Amino acid sequence: MSKNAIFFPMCLPILHGMKTPQLFTSHPQSVGESYTEHLCSATGFGLTMLVAGFACLLHGLFPFWFERTGSNAILRLHERMVTNRSHIARPLHGTANTTPVTDAQP
Repeated sequence: MSKNAIFFPMCLPILHGMKTPQLFTSHPQSVGESYTEHLCSATGFGLTMLVAGFACLLHGLFPFWFERTGSNAILRLHERMVTNRSHIARPLHGTANTTPVTDAQP
């Protein structure tokens, strides 16, 4: 890796043969979203996790506060991410598997 790549992280994708715009679109496309849709969705997930995480920390100190906040947040996030997401055939991260991801129970 060149010395400049350390100071200019945007150069890293070019060094690895991936064009910079692809970095911002390949994952959102793999889950059926545009960049903007993915930005909004991921931001919503992140904020939900931060708020629920803070509630869990407070619950640890005060067990009578926020007794179901963390578990309810997890259930809602799972519902949004797994259950309601359109099931697009996409490879699993780091594999060449092209089997569609489903929630089917055996």
